[in-house]
Amino acid sequence: MTDRSPQQTAEHVRERMYANDRAVRELGIAITEVTPGHASARMTVVANMLNGHLTCHGGYLATLADTAFAYACNSYNELTVASGFSIDLLAPAREGDVLNAHAAEVSKAGRTGVYDCEIRNQAGVRIAVFRGRSYTLKGKPAVAE
Repeated sequence: MTDRSPQQTAEHVRERMYANDRAVRELGIAITEVTPGHASARMTVVANMLNGHLTCHGGYLATLADTAFAYACNSYNELTVASGFSIDLLAPAREGDVLNAHAAEVSKAGRTGVYDCEIRNQAGVRIAVFRGRSYTLKGKPAVAE
């Protein structure tokens, strides 16, 4: 076991998870901040993310929020997976928009957790709200030391 602070642990998890996170890297999602129980992710909406109405497909918005959620709930270096989530789409995101998702721990008790995430664009307009539910597999690290 290492002698890392909680913040150093969160940063270590971000680095190691990101190195293996092909989907997130392929979508150009950056993990811009991580602290114990919190994470932020940023994504720019590009043309191939647009739906038939020329707005960002909701699946990409869910992926961005789910990414922030994943990094927040794994920040303690305990293997944690989603047990479910919901997302409400509030405003359209358009090509060129820079979207920021911030996930914050609401509750963590035993093996379960609840995290809220909000997505805003570069103008501060709230695009979506997301609630994720997590399940921790005790005794298993999220990333190897």
